[in-house]
Amino acid sequence: MAIEARKPAARAALYFVLTLGALAAALPFLYMAASSLKTLGETITRVSGDPFSPEFWPARPQWHNFVQVLVEENFGRFFANSLVISGTTVLGVLVVSSLAAYAFARMSFAGKGFLFSLFLVTLMIPDTVLLVPNFLVVARLGWIDRLPALCVPFMGNAFSIFLLRQFFTQVPQAIVESARIEGASHLQVLSGIVAPISIGPLFTVGFLAFNDSWNSLQWPLVVTQTDRWRPIAVGLAKYISEAGPQTQLRMAGAIIALLPTVLLFVAAQKRITEAISSTGLKG
Repeated sequence: MAIEARKPAARAALYFVLTLGALAAALPFLYMAASSLKTLGETITRVSGDPFSPEFWPARPQWHNFVQVLVEENFGRFFANSLVISGTTVLGVLVVSSLAAYAFARMSFAGKGFLFSLFLVTLMIPDTVLLVPNFLVVARLGWIDRLPALCVPFMGNAFSIFLLRQFFTQVPQAIVESARIEGASHLQVLSGIVAPISIGPLFTVGFLAFNDSWNSLQWPLVVTQTDRWRPIAVGLAKYISEAGPQTQLRMAGAIIALLPTVLLFVAAQKRITEAISSTGLKG
């Protein structure tokens, strides 16, 4: 009876701690959102770290801050560039990773184990080490300041191939063999059987590819020379260095840059969690 009586108290304590943790995690984003809706004067005079204080929030939300950033500061172009770049990258990663993962999971060919191990070894190579070789290849192909330079180098993602391969190996072999006996090709098995039951892992791979592409800063700075194809991360970094004391506009730009990844994660959170659980990846 004593143990049963302590359960509600323990549950209440757990919820209290979790609520405090959630509030601490959300506080920087709340501060950023509140600052983006203030005037320049309010960013100086109405300052508080307490979200329950009136000084934390703007007296009157200044929605035109977002309009000014999008229109006058060219963020609309950067945002559109990022959508095209990230969308193209995600599509390429899904196609390349699915084909490679299926080959490693369901096809037999000489050197398969060695080649897969070689793919995994590339995960230990820092991106900075590959910066110069990738730039030389892109420059030789004439892709500087063009869309392929921002997409193609990231379509062969070793982690995405590994993640999908781990899930594809869990598809019952009997289903694949039955389809093969009926005359289905490997491509038909992948598109008609394996891919439809692997929506969760595919969502995960797509989200990770989108997040990496959307937040990429160093590589776009290297391979772009004008604003023609510069993504929003480059535009935000450039604007922060030029905006000076315009804190409210800098925060508005940061909100615009952050919003797509947050919305996409909220929409795909359930499938991502299911995919990671089903493939046995923890932490």
